[in-house]
Amino acid sequence: MSARPDPSPGIRTDVHRELHTRHQAVLPDWLALYYAEPLELTHGEGRHVWDAEGRRYLDFFGGILTTMTAHALPEVTKAVAEQAGRVLHTSTLYLNRPMVELAERIAALSGIPDARVFFTTSGTEANDAALLLATTYRRSNQVLAMRNSYHGRSFSTVGITGNRSWSPTSLSPLQTLYIHGSVRSRGPFAHLDDAEFIEACVDDLADMLGQARSDVAALIAEPVQGVGGFTSPPDGLFGAFRELLQQHGILWISDEVQTGWGRTGDHFWGWQAHDAAGPPDMLTFAKGIGNGMSVGGVVARAEIMNCLDANSISTFGGSPVTMAAANANLGYLLEHDLQGNARRVGGLLLERLRAAASGLGVVREVRGRGLMAGVELVVPGTGEPSADAASLVLEAAREGGVLIGRGGGGVLRIAPPLTLTVAEAEEGATVLERALRVADSAS
Repeated sequence: MSARPDPSPGIRTDVHRELHTRHQAVLPDWLALYYAEPLELTHGEGRHVWDAEGRRYLDFFGGILTTMTAHALPEVTKAVAEQAGRVLHTSTLYLNRPMVELAERIAALSGIPDARVFFTTSGTEANDAALLLATTYRRSNQVLAMRNSYHGRSFSTVGITGNRSWSPTSLSPLQTLYIHGSVRSRGPFAHLDDAEFIEACVDDLADMLGQARSDVAALIAEPVQGVGGFTSPPDGLFGAFRELLQQHGILWISDEVQTGWGRTGDHFWGWQAHDAAGPPDMLTFAKGIGNGMSVGGVVARAEIMNCLDANSISTFGGSPVTMAAANANLGYLLEHDLQGNARRVGGLLLERLRAAASGLGVVREVRGRGLMAGVELVVPGTGEPSADAASLVLEAAREGGVLIGRGGGGVLRIAPPLTLTVAEAEEGATVLERALRVADSAS
């Protein structure tokens, strides 16, 4: 695909300004936009996108980890076009071959025995459905969640979100109990080694359960926290939690909306780094499986999935078009070993980012797994998160032709499509190194 000539860095036309004014006039103030001068992205190919002014960018955020394989992947666009030419929509009231085929593949890949799959249109809706199943199955509205967590923007998922920046209300239909563990390098257990850290977190969980009624419904946890800044516990923590939870009959829901499909490189699912006590009772997924199409879902053991005793359907979940896209996308991912590519190229990118951050006072930590990298920025010498530094890096990276994301506080999120090449990883790391130096000089 040929691109129009790139404007010089720093030069902007009025194209985006007019659209931004219209955006502000009709959309909510809380609907966040990146950049002092927001971008309109008009098309993409591979790991690149173009804005309305014709400038090309290396996409290191993939629509919030959603463009999992590549922009305009021929296999996916072909599947969508062919299905759209047959029928766009039917609902779950009718048999749907693409939905059944995708459910069969996901059930087999999930690791959950006797698995059933329910499709939704987003990760928020998937987590909402998982909470409905867990609280119905256990006859309890008590839920365990991790501190610093994020599980969606619906009323119920906001109620279990442990990240204040993304929780606009304290009202909730659920009683949420927050526990330690997902942030390894901060908090009261940060000084411990991994084994001691896990032991302390399990003791904290046991103490929490001793303060709650015995009928807690479930623990919901992200194996790697997304909005929380790509933080993760030592491998094995959730497995240790699982052993204790099973003693009380409490379910484990693994929120794989951002970690699923091999993005972490070492595992297909994030929970597999914590599998000593077996798979979770439920896992939720979304984002990358549709490669931009609205696909989410829940996988659960049959006895849990089938516990609802009221009628239910999904108008848009399992749409023939989105299912066709997801089937094609999943097939491409498996046939081309994109999990292996995430491990290899992601490892290289993390090495380059750590080298780039070496000696910079503004960088507290570079962390991550596979093609899921977080860079935590602070006020030098204080350890205090620096949102200003994160904004500077975001803008400088854009000027250098790379789009990245933000997490909570001063965290940058870097998550390119899983087809990222070595050359593109090197190119992006070079731009990010320059951007980090800009923020370091300004701090």
